Amino acid sequence: MNILVCIDMVPDMESKFKINEALNWYDEDDLIYRINEYDEYAVEEAIRLKESKKDSFVTVLSVGNRLAEDSIRKVLSMGADKGVHIVSETQEDSYQAASLVYTYAKDKNFDIVFTGMQSLDSLQMLFPPYLSGLLKYNFVTGIVDFKLENNRIIVKKELENGLKVRLKLNLPAVVGCQLGLNTVRYPTLPNIMRAKKKELISIDAKSLGDFENMAETKKVYYPAKNLNTIYLEGNTEETASSLIKILKEKGLI
Repeated sequence: MNILVCIDMVPDMESKFKINEALNWYDEDDLIYRINEYDEYAVEEAIRLKESKKDSFVTVLSVGNRLAEDSIRKVLSMGADKGVHIVSETQEDSYQAASLVYTYAKDKNFDIVFTGMQSLDSLQMLFPPYLSGLLKYNFVTGIVDFKLENNRIIVKKELENGLKVRLKLNLPAVVGCQLGLNTVRYPTLPNIMRAKKKELISIDAKSLGDFENMAETKKVYYPAKNLNTIYLEGNTEETASSLIKILKEKGLI
């Protein structure tokens, strides 16, 4: 089985964010980046499928700047077989990113594409459906359970209010993974060393085409403060302490 898993780099949500000078995104300097949490579950499910299905091959792909290479290496150390880095120093929207992945993947005959259902920095949930539409693959997102039987996938999809629905899809398919789908493994030291020898190719995004963005962020701003709003700043421990103090002062705990 030919498996593709797509990952994205996002800032660690514990970082202290500042709005950039253009007022259209956050300032990316001094931020710590990591693999998008939703994508980690996609990676784990792709590797589990490879382990359960003979003669399977997992390719991990990321669109992004030089920082993406470290994340690709991490996924290789988790069990993926090949890395693809589409190198871009610009901030693509979901359609542009999906178009770049499609251009690379369209003639690779992938049976299934795993990706996170959304990225933590935008929460738009647009990349998976864009990609499935371009590839003309079946599509499901928000899955919390996955099985492969007789060349069909059987999934549980999470709906609103905690409801779940069971679906069957024919391959090929794009699958968007929800948090909690599985338990994500940690790379072992021997696998980290082996990953250094695995193939990782870099492709200039410009060589794949110039795709028009479908959305533009006009302005990013902090919510307006008012007398009834209290803003808690600091790390997790500091904000938790402040919140407990406020609740005690109000006699709520």
